[in-house]
Amino acid sequence: MDNRNDQRAAIECDLSPKKPKRLASLDIGTVTCRLLVADVFQNDCEELKRCVAITNLGVGVDKTHLLQDEAIERVVQQIAHYVSVVNSFKTEEFPEIPIRAVATSAARDAQNSALLVERLKELGVNLSIIEGTREAALSFRGAAQGHEGEHLLVADIGGGSTELVFGIGGQDPLTSHSFNIGCRRMTERFLASDPPREEECNQLRSFVHDQMKSYFVKAAQRGYAIDRIIAVAGTATSVVSIEKRMEVYDSSQVHNTVVPRETLERIFNNLCSMSLEQRKGVVGLEPARASVIVAGLAILLEVLTLANCSSFTVSESDILQGVLLTEQDFRP
Repeated sequence: MDNRNDQRAAIECDLSPKKPKRLASLDIGTVTCRLLVADVFQNDCEELKRCVAITNLGVGVDKTHLLQDEAIERVVQQIAHYVSVVNSFKTEEFPEIPIRAVATSAARDAQNSALLVERLKELGVNLSIIEGTREAALSFRGAAQGHEGEHLLVADIGGGSTELVFGIGGQDPLTSHSFNIGCRRMTERFLASDPPREEECNQLRSFVHDQMKSYFVKAAQRGYAIDRIIAVAGTATSVVSIEKRMEVYDSSQVHNTVVPRETLERIFNNLCSMSLEQRKGVVGLEPARASVIVAGLAILLEVLTLANCSSFTVSESDILQGVLLTEQDFRP
């Protein structure tokens, strides 16, 4: 009898919830630096703190292939602040909080990115400069949360690159590609006028379309279906905050919002007609993003066109969650 009770107690112990790990992830992109602090379980993250700041690491990188000293300094100062934020979440239960830091397109392209790596090492942050395919897989892992079993196309439009990932929610990606097409890179390459001229916008969209077309053709040939496009990062979230005229950004009002193509086209056309200073005054648009938002929206429009989809879903779950869920070395 005692034996059976011991076995039952062991089973109940095995079924009890596992203790999470408290972790932090940093995403250092071409335009933004972002932080997520979370308690991480095997297949889920319980968010404790999220921060975002526009630091524009990738200014000029498309032309010079170098990170500017001022840009490196902006990022270092921001990450120093983030380290203090992470430390504020230490407790007796969680005396240490490992930080997983990744850098993407601008750092990939720059010949002097080792300078950034060394500066962050002085802060105790080990930075991994990840390849586009890895970036795509991590974005998919984060964005697919809550969409298990759906046939997805995840679009991560960054400042220097755009990652497109086909897959089924809850599974590994079927195929992915990282394009050197981002809102900062395309702005610097195509949109010289203020406001941007119609022909500049058309040239940008034609370039994006031509660069991405073969990827969608191959996906169709392989029979990859799309139940839903999930768009992550600042371009997509800005669409919702602009449409809802958010004076204070509220991620709970943004996450999982479905945006019709007509709404995206209307916002794109409105912003195209404005000068930079006018765009900075648009309610719901962060002023520091005003210089690159037109190019970001153009990229998103072409993704919808090539995918033949009439809407997209905005997700606040992205590479930050993907890093923690994939690389946290959880041991049950």
